[in-house]
Order: sequence, then structure tokens, then C-alpha cells
Amino acid sequence: MADACPPRFSVVVPSHGVAGRLSLALDSVLAQRFRDVEVVVVCDGPGCPAATVVAGYAERDARLCLVHSPPSAGLSGARNTGLRTARGAYVLFLDGDDRLAPDALAAVAARLAETGEVDVLHAEHERLPWWEGEPSNPTAKLRAPKGVFAPAQAPHLTGVEQPAWSAVYRREFLIAHQITFPDGHFTDIGFGGLAALHAERVALLREVVVRHLLRRQGGRLNLPGEHHLQLLDQAELVLWRAVELRLPAERLRPLFGQLFATVLKTAAHPDRLTGWRRRAFFRRAGRMYRRYLPAGFRRPGGSLGVQHVLLRFGAFALFRAMRRTHHKVSAIKPPRLPLPKRTPQPPPLDPHLAVYCAYWGRGYACNPAAIHAKAVQLAPHIRSVFLVEPGRESAVPEGVEHATLGSRRAGELLARATYLVNNANFAASVVKREGAVHLQTQHGTPLKTMGVDQATYPVVASVTGSYTHLMRKVDRWDFNLSANSHSTQVWERAFPGSYEHLEYGYPRNDVFYTATADQVAALRRALGVPDGKTAVLYAPTHRDYHAGFEPGLDLGEFCEAAGEDVVVLLRAHYYYDRGVRLGAGRVVDVTGHPSAEEVCLAADVLVTDYSSIMFDYANLDRPIVVYAPDWEVYAETRGVYLDLPAQPPGPVARTPEELARVFAEKAYASGESAALRAEFRARFCEFDDGRAAERVVRRVLLGEPPEALPPVIPLAERTPAPSVRS
Repeated sequence: MADACPPRFSVVVPSHGVAGRLSLALDSVLAQRFRDVEVVVVCDGPGCPAATVVAGYAERDARLCLVHSPPSAGLSGARNTGLRTARGAYVLFLDGDDRLAPDALAAVAARLAETGEVDVLHAEHERLPWWEGEPSNPTAKLRAPKGVFAPAQAPHLTGVEQPAWSAVYRREFLIAHQITFPDGHFTDIGFGGLAALHAERVALLREVVVRHLLRRQGGRLNLPGEHHLQLLDQAELVLWRAVELRLPAERLRPLFGQLFATVLKTAAHPDRLTGWRRRAFFRRAGRMYRRYLPAGFRRPGGSLGVQHVLLRFGAFALFRAMRRTHHKVSAIKPPRLPLPKRTPQPPPLDPHLAVYCAYWGRGYACNPAAIHAKAVQLAPHIRSVFLVEPGRESAVPEGVEHATLGSRRAGELLARATYLVNNANFAASVVKREGAVHLQTQHGTPLKTMGVDQATYPVVASVTGSYTHLMRKVDRWDFNLSANSHSTQVWERAFPGSYEHLEYGYPRNDVFYTATADQVAALRRALGVPDGKTAVLYAPTHRDYHAGFEPGLDLGEFCEAAGEDVVVLLRAHYYYDRGVRLGAGRVVDVTGHPSAEEVCLAADVLVTDYSSIMFDYANLDRPIVVYAPDWEVYAETRGVYLDLPAQPPGPVARTPEELARVFAEKAYASGESAALRAEFRARFCEFDDGRAAERVVRRVLLGEPPEALPPVIPLAERTPAPSVRS
């Protein structure tokens, strides 16, 4: 950083696996009224998703710096890397999907002004449910003297019960005692315990500093696995250091009790450790218990006290039997009830059946159609069936097997298919069966808020429906498709789930790199574009605050003002495809055309407001004009992820007169417009290279490993389909 004077605070932010929410964490720090702070973000390495997010912030704010720690080093390695980089007098740790409370740093600074220099400042924190439920503050009842105190005055504050981000640490104190995060899992226990053992001056701030998000997928430390054995490593590290420092018994006793309360919680949990691992955990914990048992320790009462006794004497069989009894709902036999009627067994999955659907059955379109076509070539042994809603059957191309949604046949296909592919979601009645593979292809790059991010925008939330039902559908996804890193990060945040991201590009956009000049010319003729004319595709998006379609522009007047060579291809949002043609004169209504990609290929210029079609069209490297007459209203009511007027793909017009002038003066074809488009393409055409469908089919349907798939062709080496007027 340019400023030689070290900041008051350093906030260390590990970012592994949370790129989608990282911006919220960074915003919460950089927006603090207290400005004397540096933010040290720790990423996996150059080019990782989080590094891309951080780069944008670093360009705008010199208080942010980026360092790297390999994923193999884990959370402890990331935090230690950040700690070595930090220059602040005090250090705070913030997980990449958490946030600082508003004015948290001002509150910390004010408290330190009252207390003077301290080694550790404990603070309160909130735990926020990922979706429904009230926040909780488990630290609200912390007991401590009002001013600065020595650890002996509050021996119950051992440091092992609270996470590292629930305290502020003096950096020179950590350096002097060589306190770092121990390797492995449960590193907060080791770090917090070591800090508490060495601290001499401690204080408490009775305000919330960190708002911790409880992940929908749950924390890894609660999942089953051998990593729970590392809990004992952390506990023994702290106990060994306590003995080495000759910690007085009155301080050692609460430390011992808190550590073994955590140990016994894991030992008693029926799922965290199973088989020999659970027995090994118990036996080692018993040896530690006997070795470090402090003089005068009084075991707790009740069931926990009995567990202490059994652990001390190594009575694993009795401990296991006790826990089994404890977990029984009732020892009383329930009354006899009539046996339920036997339900028919579902048919076995067909390993060679794939079912596709697009836009809730509107037809053969988008990513599912492109994947279907490629599957016919690369995986002909898999039977592919497309689902369409009643009345849309004629829209399915000849030779494509299809079924009508709601029919018995469609239900049977959905029940038996091993592969299910959709760009929206299958109905809630579709059950995710063991062995089935669900691929969510999405149908655009998100400019507007999606998924649970919509909840804070009442206009759209009121028509979205139950987010609980939405998340049940998300839980069916095994794979989720992305066209760029921006989308991956949004999907991670808007649709929290355990699916795998496929950063392969959108299969529907392959045609933008494979279509020939003859094919483009044929499409123009089929759509009615006269020879020698400039075809302007006007594609406004849906607005939640409008009841019906409003073009937002008098297209006849636009044609007159833009020049005699201009023809408009009007494509309204698919919500408004009602079979009624809206065009006249030099305006050709292509709303009902089955392929948005073909319409894009036929156009010379795109004019849109906030439609995601701009991200797809950018692959063609043809001019794009943003017409944004109501940007502020749209952003306020719908919510957006990008400041489009600030980072557009081309000229921005706010009035019909400005838009007409862009065309009359050919500003859309200027060098400045090309530069904006190049930057936009670099950001949002990241993975679209003409081979997306092939990657998807080979990975999902043929089960090939990621390393065997065709790599993404660099943007500079791609050749988009030619424009007739280019």
C-alpha cells in the first residue's frame, strides 16, 4: 500500500469457496465510517474466482490488498498468510461470507480509546440464519469485568468457546508470543486458546461486530469424517501449552471443562464419527482426560457428568449404550396401528434415458435444445425426449421425440429418466431419485437479482412464490451451468446448494461461433430483412412493475430518425409471446420466432435495456446499444448485480432522442463503442467458445472427467459468425 503509516485495523478475509458472497463482506468493511483500516483478502491463487472479485475492488480502493494461499493450506494457512501481511495495530478476522455490522469499527475504536492498549478485545456477534428465522447472539451473556481485566479475573473466558472472528487481537501481542492458527480443522479452538493463555490485558465490547451467516449447506465441521479426530489435536495443543505455562488450577479447570464439553459433544454425536474412528476418538480422548485432569476439577452434573466419568475410565461400551438410550424417542411400545396400504414400487431408472425441458415447456429452445442436439451426435445410445406444454407440440422439430407435460407418458418418463435437463425447474412433484442426475442449464447471465436475492425487493418477491419450495428444487440439482465467472458467483449466492458448477459456457451460444455467412444470410431472408438494410434487434426485458408489454419506444419514429437504412427486429420478452404480431412497416415482430440465437445472428446491432440477451449477443462482437430510460426505477424495484450504465457494452441512451442520435451519427460503430464492447466481452463471454454443448454432454451424459474435456478457447483466438454487413 502507498501509505507508509500503518492503519489502526487490519481485517483479514479468507475467501476460499465463497466468491459469490465475497462482495458483501468487502462492502461491509469498506463502507464503514471508520476509514483507518486495511483489508487483506486471501485467495487461492491468481485467476481464482475470488481474485477476480477482489481485483475490481482493489482498482477502486487502495485500502484493499490481495495475497494468496493454496487451498491445501486450509483456513489456518489462509489466515496465517493474511496475518503475516497485515500492518494494522489490531487484527480482526472475517470469513468471506460474513459481514461487519454497520459502524462496528467505530465501536471497536471507541472501546479501545476507553481501555487503552489491550491484547484481546472480545466482542459480541450475531448468527444469521441463511434464510428464515431470527438472528441469535450467543455472546450476549458473556460475563466480564467492566474495564480492562487480567485473565485470572474472568477464568471462564478461555478463548476456546468463541470463534476467532468474535475478538480483536493486538498484532504485536500475537507476534511476540508467536501465536498463529494451528494446522488442520477446528483451528479456532487452538488459536483462541493460545491467545487466552498468553494475554495479560483483556476487555469486552458489548456490541455486535460480526454478523455470521449460517450456511444453508451447514458447516463442514458438522459433517461426518475423519477430520473430527483433529479436534483432539487442537484440544491437546492448548492443554499442553497451559501445563507448560504452569497455568493456575483455577484457570485450568474451566479451560479443561470447556474443551471436554466440546470433545464429548463430538464423541456422543451419532453421525460425526462412525465405526473404528469413533472408538479411536473416545480412547484417545480418555487418555488426554486422565493426563490433563486438573486438581480440584468438579465434573458437571446430569448426563454430561456421567459422560465425564465414562470417558475418564475408558468405558466406551457403556458410553455408546448410554448414548443409544438417550437418542431413543421412547421406551414405551406404541399402540398397534393398521398397516398402511402398500404403495407400488417406482419403476427402475433407465440408464439410457434423458428428459429435457425449456422455459416450462414452451418449446424446443435454449441450452436444453443445444445439449439435446449434441447428445444425438455424441451419445446416440441415450434416448432423448423433450417435454412441451399442451399446444406446443408442433413447435418441436421433426425427428425430435417429445411428450406433453401433464400427460401420463410424461410422468412415466420423468420417473424413469436417469438424466433430467432443464433451463428453469421441473415441477415440485418431480422426485429426485437416487442415481438420477439433474442438470440445471440456466437461461441467461444475471443482471437482475435471482433466487433468494430477490427477497428484499417486494415487487418481485410478491410474485416469485415460496423460496422454501425453490430451495427444494435447487436440492435436486447435481450440476449447474455457467457462461462466466460472474454467473458462477451469483448462482452460488442466489441458489445455495451442494451442486457442482460447470463453467463450460452456454451451449445455445455455440452457434455464434459455428454459423457461416451463408447461414446468416439465409436467416435474414427468412425473417424478412431487406438486402442492404441495417437490422437493429430491439429486445426490451420484462418489468415486474408493468402489467403488460410496453415497448418503451415508438419504433416507427425511431426508424424515421435513425435513417432510411434501418429495419427493426422487435423481440419482446417471452412472457409476452401471445401469438399477436406487433410489427408494422419497417418493424418486424420476431417475438414468436423459436430461436433467439437465430434472431441475434440476423441482426447487425442490438438495442436493449436490461435484457440478458446482451451477454449472449456480445459473443458476436457486433455493436450493442443500451437504452435505459428507467434504470433507476428498474434497479430499485428489481435489484441488479451490475451498474450497467457505468460498465456498458456500448453507447448508453436515456431518451428516444439520444437513441436516434446514436444511430444517425453511427456512434454505435465508433472506436469508443468497440473498446467498451471488448471489455464487456472479456468479462462476460469467458467460457462461450462454440464447444460448450460438447463439454456438457461428455461430462454429464458420458461421465468423462473434467481434465479430459476440450479446454476453453481464449477469446482472442475465437472467430464469431460473420455479419452480412461486416
